[in-house]
Amino acid sequence: MLVESYTLQPSSEYPLFIAAKRYWTPEFERNASNPSAQTLIVLHSTSFHKESWEPALEDLFRLASQPGSKTVIREAWAIDCPNHGESANLNHRALREPGFAKFSCEQYAHAAIRFLSAGPSHGARVDFRRRNLVGIGHSLGANAILMLQNIKPIFSILIIAEPMVSATGRESLRSVRDGLVERAKKRQAFWPSQEALKRAFVNPKNSAAKWDPRVLELFAEHALYWNPELKGFSLCCTPQQEVAMYLDEEGLTNPVEALNKVCHLIPVHLILGEVPDLMFVLQEAPALLASHIFNVLSSNASLPPPRL
Repeated sequence: MLVESYTLQPSSEYPLFIAAKRYWTPEFERNASNPSAQTLIVLHSTSFHKESWEPALEDLFRLASQPGSKTVIREAWAIDCPNHGESANLNHRALREPGFAKFSCEQYAHAAIRFLSAGPSHGARVDFRRRNLVGIGHSLGANAILMLQNIKPIFSILIIAEPMVSATGRESLRSVRDGLVERAKKRQAFWPSQEALKRAFVNPKNSAAKWDPRVLELFAEHALYWNPELKGFSLCCTPQQEVAMYLDEEGLTNPVEALNKVCHLIPVHLILGEVPDLMFVLQEAPALLASHIFNVLSSNASLPPPRL
């Protein structure tokens, strides 16, 4: 799998960096002239980063490249939430400002829209209006992708995995949210080394011990940044920022309203786990998630791109 990094610079209207990565294989390059070829836009979950999608994308690309596959993929783009991953490191000063102290799900959606709307002269240097776009999100990313499509309809298909939404309203999610908030408050924000984090996370008592090894390696590399003041590694998404996102009330309800509208306009595929053990399919079973995404893409391979 080939990878390229891109960054959309801040402007006077929007003071944050937005980092993204493009993923593809040499085999996919022949699909560039096919207007129906699918360009995947993937958004990540709270406290993670755009690279957390890499294992699932790698497995998905392998399935799409097998003989007899009906899925025609051009490439995939993973976009950071601006207070996560590489973007958070670039934005560390701006995120201290009052306007960004409580970053929201909707702000992630707007950041993704800004990146995808930058045009051929900025950021990705791609006119995404000419692409057949498929929106894919996990957890926070699923909520954000729903809000994105409602704000600016650009996708021909949506695939939402483990969204934090409920048709019965925010009260039914309160216990889950409160548990996530408590976990975030207790999260260790500083590590003496990346190896120290990996040793702690593979401990059987740690829930991260269930993660795919590839996901753990990527987390140690991309969810931490070198902190010269502390002479160690700090989390890119601080526990305070993580808590603020869980406490985003509109982030729990607005995606449901968006889903009610969107599902009447384009195919929307919902992926949920059978066991109610929070939202970690991307971390624990990326190959399984990739197979479900592949099945969705295959079943919708003949759909024409939307008119934007």
